[in-house]
Amino acid sequence: MKKDIHPSNYREVAFKDMSNGETFITRSTVASKETIELDGVTYPLVKLEITSSSHPFFTGKQKLVDTAGRVDKFMSRYGNRIKR
Repeated sequence: MKKDIHPSNYREVAFKDMSNGETFITRSTVASKETIELDGVTYPLVKLEITSSSHPFFTGKQKLVDTAGRVDKFMSRYGNRIKR
């Protein structure tokens, strides 16, 4: 890293996913009043509702909806009513 380009409060911060309890550490400038101790080191704590470890898109649990099939089914049932 180049010197003197980062803000003075650029430090390691713990982010905790509240939906599954997973915690990860990265560097950030985010302000936090809470702290957490991990492996004997105290980090500022930022609580998140959803992260890549719990988001359905990234975990592979996202449901795919076949909208084209539903539209075709609707049009075959009710499409002729529009053509009066």
